[in-house]
Amino acid sequence: MNSAKHLVIVCFLSIVMILAGTLGYMMIEGWDALDALYMTVITVASVGYSEVQSLSPAGRVYTMALIFSGLGFFVYVAGAVVQFMVEGQIRDALGRRILDKKINRLENHYIVCGYGRIGRVLCRKLKSRPMDLVVIEKDPDLIPVMDADGVLYLSGDAASENLLTKAGIARAKGLVAALATDTDNVFLVLTARQLNKRIKIIARAGQEGSKAKLKAAGADRVESPYAMGAANMANRILRPTVTTFLDLAFAHRRKDIQMEEIPVADGSQLVGKMLKDSGIRQNFNLIIIAIKKSDGDMLFNPSFEATVNIGDTLVAVGESGNLEKLEKILNPPPATAQRAEPI
Repeated sequence: MNSAKHLVIVCFLSIVMILAGTLGYMMIEGWDALDALYMTVITVASVGYSEVQSLSPAGRVYTMALIFSGLGFFVYVAGAVVQFMVEGQIRDALGRRILDKKINRLENHYIVCGYGRIGRVLCRKLKSRPMDLVVIEKDPDLIPVMDADGVLYLSGDAASENLLTKAGIARAKGLVAALATDTDNVFLVLTARQLNKRIKIIARAGQEGSKAKLKAAGADRVESPYAMGAANMANRILRPTVTTFLDLAFAHRRKDIQMEEIPVADGSQLVGKMLKDSGIRQNFNLIIIAIKKSDGDMLFNPSFEATVNIGDTLVAVGESGNLEKLEKILNPPPATAQRAEPI
C-alpha cells in the first residue's frame, strides 16, 4: 500500500474513533454532543485537562479504555503522517537523482526547451524513434505531465547557462527552442550558441518578423507553426492526393508506405556502387526518390547510374521492415563494418 492511500485510511479511522468516543460519552453519561466531543478529544490526545462534568464509574472505565486505545492510535497516526512526508521527500530526491544520472550519460541527444503544446507534440514525435532527448521547462505545473509522459527533464529557466550545461549541451546534437515568446527564444538561442558552436538549433517563431532575429542569434533553422499550418491547409486544397500520400508516409499508418532518410556510413558495402548494382530495388523493394550529397546538393529522382558515396543520405520509400534492413546495410555497426573491410 502506498503512503498516500495509507494516510487517507488512517485519517478516516481517526474520524471514526472520535465519533465513536463521542457517542460513547453521550450514551453512558447522557452528555450533549459538544461536551462528549470535547471530552473525547482531550482524552485521545492525552492533554490532561479535567473532566467537563463528573464521571460515573462506568464513564471512568470507558475513559481509561479510551486513553489506552487513543494514545496508541494517536502515535500511529503521527507516525503515518511523518512517514508520508519523509517518503514523499525521499521519493522526489531519488527520482531527481535518477533523472540526473540518465541525463549525464546522454550523448548526441536533443534538448527541447519548452513543454507547452508544441513542445509536447514534438517530444511525442521524437520518442517514436530511438532518439534521446531532454526537456527543459520552468512551469512547475507541467512536472506531473512530464513524469506521466516518461521524458527526461530539468525544471527551470531554459536560457540559464547552468541549466543548459546540466542538460549536456556540450554533448548534444541539437536544440529546439520552443518557448512561449519570441523574445525568450532569441535569448535562449544566443546562450545556446555561445555554449556550443557546433550544435544544430531549430527555433520556433511566433511572428514572421522574428525569424531574422532568431537566425541572427544563431538558429540554423526557424519554423513558424502558424505559417506551416496555413501552408498545409492550402496544400490539402490544391494537392489533396499528394498530402494524403505524405500523411501515409510520415504518420506510419500503413506498413506498405513509409518514407525514411538513411545516411551512408564508412564501411557500408554499398559505398561506391551505382543504384542499379546496389540491389536496393531488387532485394528490398524500395524506391530511392532522392539522394542528399555530403556537400548539401539534393538529387531528386536519381538515375540508376547515380553512385552511393560516404556521407550521402538516401531518401527511400517502402515497407518499414525493408527500410530497417537497408539502414543496417548503409549504416552498419562498427563491428560489422570492420568485418566487411577485408572483403
